[in-house]
Amino acid sequence: MITRDQSALLAPVERDLRLDLFRGIGLWMIFLDHIPHDVVAWLTLRNYGFSDAAEFFVFISGYLVGWIYGPIVAGGWFLAAAKRLWRRAAELYVAHIMLFLLFTAQIARTARRFDNPMYQHEFNVFNFLAHPDELIGQAIVLKYKPVNLDVLPLYITLVLASPFIVWCLVRRPNLTLAGSVVLYVLARWFNWNVASYPPGTTWYFNPFCWQLMFVFAAWCGVGQIDKVARWVWSKAAMGLAAAWLVFALLIVMTWHVPALEALIPKWMIKAIYPIDKTDLDMLRFTHFLALAIWVTHFLSRKWRALHGVWLRPVILCGQHSLPIFCLGVFLSFSAHWILTQYTKGVWEQFAVSIIGIVIMVGAAWLLDRAERVPNLFVKVTEVEEPEMVESAQAATAGAAPASR
Repeated sequence: MITRDQSALLAPVERDLRLDLFRGIGLWMIFLDHIPHDVVAWLTLRNYGFSDAAEFFVFISGYLVGWIYGPIVAGGWFLAAAKRLWRRAAELYVAHIMLFLLFTAQIARTARRFDNPMYQHEFNVFNFLAHPDELIGQAIVLKYKPVNLDVLPLYITLVLASPFIVWCLVRRPNLTLAGSVVLYVLARWFNWNVASYPPGTTWYFNPFCWQLMFVFAAWCGVGQIDKVARWVWSKAAMGLAAAWLVFALLIVMTWHVPALEALIPKWMIKAIYPIDKTDLDMLRFTHFLALAIWVTHFLSRKWRALHGVWLRPVILCGQHSLPIFCLGVFLSFSAHWILTQYTKGVWEQFAVSIIGIVIMVGAAWLLDRAERVPNLFVKVTEVEEPEMVESAQAATAGAAPASR
């Protein structure tokens, strides 16, 4: 029998709207970043620092896993947590396969409609269209992935491992985090990664490395960050974080203004490059942490603007991250072919970017409204079921139905 305390552990927790806000911002950034040569994409994080929306998503996902399921596992409900998390992993897997099929169909139709094979090669679907029987099997086992579909397999892998990660964090949080660091170092040292397709390739997001961001976030989510808060948000740490953000900005500016590269010492260029996204370079990891320190310093969980009308659109997108991410993949490709086939003017780039975001917000609003519609079928069933049972029993006994 489930006690009141145990029921409280299994009940939904109060949302932290800051997480929905930044997840929504991340979705908008992913959409814009996936449109090649889009002037509006200059607003995204990757143009001003080492990290980008990928770190947003992995960190927020890990933090939520620790925050929500840490108390459940600590209360002795490991199987309940595992059931929820593995069900979520199954939803992600189905979404990935459906997105893969629809996305490749969209690209194939576009390439055939405009007689332009560039799309097939640019988005890595040429082999699929040539050998669909073989490539579908490779896609099912998460080996073959078109461009822009790399992040969901990483997320599926991390969510599958989440019950065991949380179990370890609840019992030995610091040792678990240390083990994650060791795995990260070994993966980079020995070039561990998951095999992809075609043979000889590997996953774009190396799960052996990106697990560090996820585990660290879950470590924070189970409450360990509170124990070191006075050091994390100390003046010295925040000053160091600010300096690191400025340094990252200066380095990234050299990518956009080649003349500035001459100002960077050659020994420093050799030391920091390549800034590898596949294996989660430490420059990316630390840049995200420095940014997180300052953002959490200024944005309180009780920030009034989180409940205002201006941030509502982006928060709605963050609250429905999976369907909005999938929609964003379609919209980014649609924006790409519109700009490629017709015009690449600045105003057109603004138009397709804004229209895409408006569509994402509209879809999130519809999903939110759909969730608010009462489940009348369940309510009617609950009311009518006793009557139906009584009628069946009476019919079996050869008597009239009992009155209410």
